[in-house]
Amino acid sequence: HVQLVESGGDSVQAGGSLRLSCAASGLTVRRYCMAWFRQAPGKEREGVAAIYSSDGSAIYGDSAKGRFTISRDASKSTVYLRMNSLKPEDTATYYCAATPSRYYCPPPSSARAHDYRYWGQGTQVTVS
Repeated sequence: HVQLVESGGDSVQAGGSLRLSCAASGLTVRRYCMAWFRQAPGKEREGVAAIYSSDGSAIYGDSAKGRFTISRDASKSTVYLRMNSLKPEDTATYYCAATPSRYYCPPPSSARAHDYRYWGQGTQVTVS
């Protein structure tokens, strides 16, 4: 049974920072592409960042480049998203996702929900 549980969402002021966590069980993060998506009301789910299972290399969508950092702690089966310089347009529900892959992750700018097999329930980030 694969389970992804996000935490760390909060209401923050513009310019602030948050760190989101995704605790994974039933999988080994070194064997999966792990990613963060977000979805604002009335909008499609958007890829934010992904991390390769093979070596921990990270790739980002345009909205995250230069502000967000995805990382992992494989020993804890946890993936993080550090978000700096938050803007009101970052307001969304943030989801952790995983799909079996050691050497490839869909580029966040073009990734779709269909590309990922497992999903968490989301954590709300509100920036005002």
